[in-house]
Amino acid sequence: MTDTFTAPGPGRWAIDRSHFAGGTTPICEWLMEQSMEPGMRRVFAELGVPADALRARFVNGFMYTRLRPLVRPDNPPSKPPPDFVLRVASRVHPEFRRRAKTATTVLHDRPWVDVAQQWTSEIKPGLEAANARFQDVDVAALDDEELGRHVADLLAHCRTNAELHFWLHGHDLGPLARYLYCCQGWGISADDALPALAGASPSTSEPLRQLALLRQMVSAGGATPASLDDVRNASPEAAAALDAYLARRGQVIVTRYDLDGLTLSELPGVVLVSILDASEPVEVDAAPVAAALRERVPVEDRPTFDTVMGDARAVMDMRDDNGPLTYEWPAGLLRRALLEVGRRLVAQGRAEHPEQALELTPAEAPAVLTASTPDRAELARRATERAARAQVTPPDVLGPEEPAPPIDVLPSSLAQMVSMVQVALAQMGMIGDRQVDPLQGAGVGTESYEGRVRVASSPEEAIDTMEPGDVLVVRATSPAFNAVLAIAGAVVTAEGGPLSHAAVLARELGIPAVVGAPGALDLTDGATVVVDPQRGAVRVLTA
Repeated sequence: MTDTFTAPGPGRWAIDRSHFAGGTTPICEWLMEQSMEPGMRRVFAELGVPADALRARFVNGFMYTRLRPLVRPDNPPSKPPPDFVLRVASRVHPEFRRRAKTATTVLHDRPWVDVAQQWTSEIKPGLEAANARFQDVDVAALDDEELGRHVADLLAHCRTNAELHFWLHGHDLGPLARYLYCCQGWGISADDALPALAGASPSTSEPLRQLALLRQMVSAGGATPASLDDVRNASPEAAAALDAYLARRGQVIVTRYDLDGLTLSELPGVVLVSILDASEPVEVDAAPVAAALRERVPVEDRPTFDTVMGDARAVMDMRDDNGPLTYEWPAGLLRRALLEVGRRLVAQGRAEHPEQALELTPAEAPAVLTASTPDRAELARRATERAARAQVTPPDVLGPEEPAPPIDVLPSSLAQMVSMVQVALAQMGMIGDRQVDPLQGAGVGTESYEGRVRVASSPEEAIDTMEPGDVLVVRATSPAFNAVLAIAGAVVTAEGGPLSHAAVLARELGIPAVVGAPGALDLTDGATVVVDPQRGAVRVLTA
């Protein structure tokens, strides 16, 4: 098929394949387009960021984003206004003045500290309870109308929490970006600064602790289990521990962000191997790293260093648990319900297989079992078209160049906020030049690792064939990937940056990684490579 890639609106749009690699399902397109913009608009206003919002649009199944200017966002100029005009406008325009005042207050009061505390005491428990209530529903026992209402309720649940997801990211990426921005001012690179944050996210390493405990329980019985039923039969304690683990993580999508990704409960072999190969996560003491960094900071700035680093560590756990609770668990529950819809469509002769229910739009999904459309042929056509689009190579950018205004003419608080946003986007791998060397990226860790490559165009392929110690090569990872990374010796991704989820997971779990190496997916499956995080490079030993 031949698709034309046209900018979905005014201005310059940049592709983001770290979250949606292409061939995105209609419901996930809807979720991103409906939730990212309002969530980011709200948090930008609260933090004093001089931009309207981050907008997402899909073109032929690929996600593109644009940072919308604060003034006349849909009428971008072809060239930046003269510096003196912008200098005056940023101090006279009412909204710029409001943002400057807000930014000054935010940088002093640090509201993200309160948000992180609220996350722990209120938001996270509320999300866990709401997700558990949906999970407790036996979708197979519902009649068609009840199942339709359940799907509608889950769509609303996913939409609400996806917006919350983006709002929360303003309060976790904000202090992380401020820490890195300040470090840059002190001559400390992100590669040097980020290791000081290791160990600040117990939620990331908690699955490994649970798996290691399960391994101990199973080993006490003396037999090597060949299935999860064997794990349960090892002892009542092992059965309870496994059921508790799956109750919290089983319905979380772990292989990608889209609804066509697999939940952990659909990967029993991965769970079993993860248990058999589990070990306690490496205890990371970042205090010596932080102390060494502090010595590089001018004496008069060290109190500021203590504050910004403390804030960055305080939000790390919220950042890493945000995705699984606000998005990947609700999306996994929606997937479960849609597959039940799909099974009934197959029984009606209206679908070839249950997964074709993932081709439904959010308007169609709740009522499809009691409606006559779409029919079998239409669902098959959509599935074929979406699969074909996933194989297309899209352009990195769409639309004319959109000149960025010079930061140095802005009021100081706004200039710092703009710089922080740029730092966050760059360190997540969402903006910036692509690496010239296709096997060069951002390194995580200090020790090189030699191992066999397991690479695939989809994470499911890699996970399905992985053995303990293999080098996992994927386009990107999600936060929920910590459930399966226990068996990887090293990780290489084609997308992302030092603040991407892949980098955070590798840092917390003590796994060597190179992220954002654009040629990673061209590695030969089964090749032997050296993953060198110190150089941020992957070296092929044998193809």
